[in-house]
Amino acid sequence: MNLASIRIITHDIDRLARFYEAVTGTVPVRPAPVFAEFRTATGTLAIANTTTVAMLGDQAPKPSSNHSIIIEYLVTDVDAEFARLQDMLEDIVLEPTTMPWGNRSTLFRDPDGNLVNLFSRPTL
Repeated sequence: MNLASIRIITHDIDRLARFYEAVTGTVPVRPAPVFAEFRTATGTLAIANTTTVAMLGDQAPKPSSNHSIIIEYLVTDVDAEFARLQDMLEDIVLEPTTMPWGNRSTLFRDPDGNLVNLFSRPTL
């Protein structure tokens, strides 16, 4: 079994797609107006409109209500990525910091409030 993707449900797919395009430097694949995918070699971040889960009724995911997931991207240089993105970030949670376990991380929220971590592993 392989993890295929993490999907964010949103009311504004275009806004989130623009945000993650700026963060990742990747143009999303848009197979339909209500869906976007940011594909990497190790997994996919999918973004979908609420209409894609409407058939779930009351059990459907609720946009802008995530309080338990962190979307993480492994990067080469956390400080350089933070400098590149800093002016567009509205909610910086943690400026570049070396964590107690050695990773270098910066955390911020996307426009829907989802927590994003850009991190690099220590060089040994």
